[in-house]
Amino acid sequence: MKSASSAASNALWLTERGTRLQARDVADRFGFYRDELGLDPALSPHCLRHSYVTHLIEDGVDPRFVQEQTGHVYQSTTGLYTAVSGDFKNKMLHDAIRAVLPTNPGGQRQ
Repeated sequence: MKSASSAASNALWLTERGTRLQARDVADRFGFYRDELGLDPALSPHCLRHSYVTHLIEDGVDPRFVQEQTGHVYQSTTGLYTAVSGDFKNKMLHDAIRAVLPTNPGGQRQ
């Protein structure tokens, strides 16, 4: 049975006692599994947030949607979270060049 305090809570995650799960609880559990799996100790739950933003951007999701998902006021803040791959950067550059330099029927740039 939920406690009176949790019944009125809008928390997404509750503990076994029905109280709000704290960020420290998530970090501790994440750290336990990370260490058990032998992953880099520098990994944190916040790394997942950065990965989420990067994957959305690389998958072509509207940057404004990504900004709203993260709750950032400024797009520049969302940009700090993005660590796109070199392949993605090259594709973006090639697409931009292709957009301004059309090819002729032989496939050569004009």
